Amino acid sequence: MKGKVAMMVEPMKMEIREYDVPEPEKGALVLKVQRANVCGSELHIWRGHHPTKKTGVLGHEMIGVIEKLGEGVTTDYAGRPIKEGDRIATTYYQTCRKCRMCQQGKFNLCENAYHFWNMDPDQAPHFHGAFASHYYVHPDMYFYKVPDNVPDIAAASANCALSQVYFGLEQGELTYGDTLVIQGAGGLGLNAASVAKEKGAGVIIIDSVQSRLEKAKEFGADHVINMNEYDTLEKRVEIIHSLTNGRGADVGIELTGVPAAFSEGIHLIRTGGKYVTIGNVSPGQLTEFDPGLLTRKSIEIIPIVRYQPWYLDKALQFLSRNIDKYPFADMIDGEFSFEKVQEALDQSAARKITRASIVMS
Repeated sequence: MKGKVAMMVEPMKMEIREYDVPEPEKGALVLKVQRANVCGSELHIWRGHHPTKKTGVLGHEMIGVIEKLGEGVTTDYAGRPIKEGDRIATTYYQTCRKCRMCQQGKFNLCENAYHFWNMDPDQAPHFHGAFASHYYVHPDMYFYKVPDNVPDIAAASANCALSQVYFGLEQGELTYGDTLVIQGAGGLGLNAASVAKEKGAGVIIIDSVQSRLEKAKEFGADHVINMNEYDTLEKRVEIIHSLTNGRGADVGIELTGVPAAFSEGIHLIRTGGKYVTIGNVSPGQLTEFDPGLLTRKSIEIIPIVRYQPWYLDKALQFLSRNIDKYPFADMIDGEFSFEKVQEALDQSAARKITRASIVMS
């Protein structure tokens, strides 16, 4: 049986290739991809900003159906029985359990996390990325069964956007009664708003696109700030202070991928607060920064890469509990066929759509 893979031959250029669908090794799975989203990290690579990945397979935020089970695979990583035909969400990275970071229990920092994702598709088992008809789940990749009440369109965001911000907010120790300021109302920002709201926090979200801000209100944002209206740092600080009794937010989270947002973040947070940074993932993109203000305010900066793999299950259960409360399905505002992967990436990069989804079947 043949399958297809979208291969980035260079930044901003994609071509479709065909390979034999492999048999899974012991402990592995082969999924038939149902849906894969365009995540912000893909856009960094697509634009050529990634320091090393200039070619290869893209796509990691996805949901698939089990097509083939490897020897010994009878349950997901939470112990739930699985069978062919079940819907699965999988981490997009592996945890080798042998490197220095894994030995410290920091599985999200596994030094071999992208060993398979970085492979050229010519290398077996070929299906290393989610922009493809099939996806190979290696033995060291956590995977979980998707709850029955969670539709594909919502579940596809779990293994990156939702898991990532869920982990980040808990690392930032966001708790009941806190105020959170979110920089960026894209897919990550909307998910962060819903998680924060369910934790009992007040939510302020900043973006420059009014349609995104309107959507943020549906995901629990108490206050939205349009950067076109509050067009200077001073104005944004003033409005944040007016909403927080003059203190600033307890926790901030940067989800824009814009370096200037990082330097702005510490101005929006109270003395002794915490600042979680997730969006800026491209080394070499620089911004001016005020280290003296950071020291004076004693703000703790918490950089987050990936997430501890069990947060994927926490994200799926969060969706199951709240599927009727927040419009997760509406987060996707652009659907594309597999043959139009490049168009999905281009429109996302141009910010014509908030979150694109590639529908494979």
